[in-house]
Amino acid sequence: MNEKNPIESRVIMTEIVLPNDTNTFGNLMGGRLMYWMDIAAALAATKHSNAPTVTASVDNISFMNPIKLGNTVNIEAKVTRAFNSSMEIHLEVWGEDHVQQYRYKSNEAYYTFVALDPNGKPRKVPGITPETEAEIALFNSALRRRQLRLILGGKMKVEDATELKALFKE
Repeated sequence: MNEKNPIESRVIMTEIVLPNDTNTFGNLMGGRLMYWMDIAAALAATKHSNAPTVTASVDNISFMNPIKLGNTVNIEAKVTRAFNSSMEIHLEVWGEDHVQQYRYKSNEAYYTFVALDPNGKPRKVPGITPETEAEIALFNSALRRRQLRLILGGKMKVEDATELKALFKE
């Protein structure tokens, strides 16, 4: 199975914030944004694996700046690292105010997706070969994030998290 570059899985999804997408303050509802982010992450994971995929986990999503009614939402998603059947997808969300003519970061997050075979069982996915400095940094830190997700999900013991333990050794 040939390795792929992160750019091969890149997805840019664009939406406009309509009245039905907003809360009483005229801001995009967090749940709607998370829904769109899940779609963008699924598309990136599917592009990378060439298989159907399902969401396995969503890391912390912190909302830095609200996206207002009438603004554009740009979601960029790409696979940062592939493990056996799972893939970590990094998402960055940008709002764009066309009236004031500026772009601003709204949030970012990491999603984990698993590729499935025709029987609905996890299947192996191609590895990732990062190229840029940013891709290499995301790739190198992905194992720590994965171990933290597994610990928090009760699927790994703290003492088995070699990458995390290395951070705290002198």
